[in-house]
Amino acid sequence: MSIDLLAESTVPTRSARPWVDDPAAYWRARAAAIAGESGPVAAIDVDALRYNALDLVVRSGGVPIRVASKSIRIREVLDATLAVPGYRGILAFTLPEALWLADRHDDIVLGYPTVDRAALGTLARDEAKAARITLMVDDLAQLDLIDAVAAPGSRAELRVAIDADASWRAPVLGRIGVRRSPVHDPAEVARLGRGIAARAGFRLVGLMMYEAQIAGQPDDTGSGDAAIRWMQRRSGQELLERRAAIVAALREVTELEFVNGGGTGSLEVTASDLAVTESTAGSGLLAGHLFDLYRAFAPAPAAAFSLDVVRRPASDTATVLGGGWIASGPPLPSRQPLPVWPAGLRTLAREGAGEVQTPLHGDAARALAIGDRVWFRHAKSGELSERVDRYLLTSGEHPVGEAVTYRGEGKAFL
Repeated sequence: MSIDLLAESTVPTRSARPWVDDPAAYWRARAAAIAGESGPVAAIDVDALRYNALDLVVRSGGVPIRVASKSIRIREVLDATLAVPGYRGILAFTLPEALWLADRHDDIVLGYPTVDRAALGTLARDEAKAARITLMVDDLAQLDLIDAVAAPGSRAELRVAIDADASWRAPVLGRIGVRRSPVHDPAEVARLGRGIAARAGFRLVGLMMYEAQIAGQPDDTGSGDAAIRWMQRRSGQELLERRAAIVAALREVTELEFVNGGGTGSLEVTASDLAVTESTAGSGLLAGHLFDLYRAFAPAPAAAFSLDVVRRPASDTATVLGGGWIASGPPLPSRQPLPVWPAGLRTLAREGAGEVQTPLHGDAARALAIGDRVWFRHAKSGELSERVDRYLLTSGEHPVGEAVTYRGEGKAFL
């Protein structure tokens, strides 16, 4: 394994973060490490990855972290992270992915409900993988579909967890948060829990509640931050009380193995909730640029990609080949990849990041020549892995190996 996140010799400290202390030297070193490669090049700075992995453990305050695979999609990075004390288990995003990962991992929770009949049939026939994978449900109709694929008496017992809605139903503002589960109140969750417990062939083992309005909402944007922080404080207090009541109600139904909460952006808040037994994080490892605008933490830019300058349409404009790797979510400028080096480059409002080419404007473009490279960071952490078949691994100005993505292994799960 090329990635060893437990090595101590190159662990940066908070007072010695090259990406902060000397960005010019940091990005030049990364460029030197990939100098012999043809673009586009995706790269992971192993030292930055190590910094992020250890920082997440500190932020989680002793609460184990389940790694969100959707935010990585590189098995070597998953394995290296899980080797660090403080991490435990994987939160997968599709059942085919979970079945694949279960060949060498034994604690996998599926983060979303599935109706993949073929994959459910495979799981139902494999007692070993059924013991390693926990399905996510929020409706008894999902159990009906599973039973239609494989009747309870003809299959392995299936582990399930409930996804309960963690959004805040504010008295005046209404619903704040993402629309996930239909069960919100303790009584609703308990009713679903009793329904699961009464069904043959299923075993209720866990609860998940993802507070997206806290974990996924930056609070240091410079615009409206006071309102965002107020919302997060009120939402956090409401969730603290409601999640405790939900857990208490479910424990009258069954003994839960885990209560999962949080995300990269809310580890401190989630860790303070005594009802939670584990948090989830993934985006903070590779650190897409959407996670730059939080007060509580400042991740290192571990994953980045480099594109080649192929045109000079104007003295203050340089065009790179490719670039249109847009992140999922609302169609906002923040979903574009961010040019980070040379500093001072920006995309054009009427063109943005293009499918085949991306014009970049700014004074820094004047010094760029044909064949020079521009470094970008993707908005999200795992989605870049769907665009490339491998990441080059670097440390300082040295290449230290490569890590194959899901795509590079011939896998495309969603």
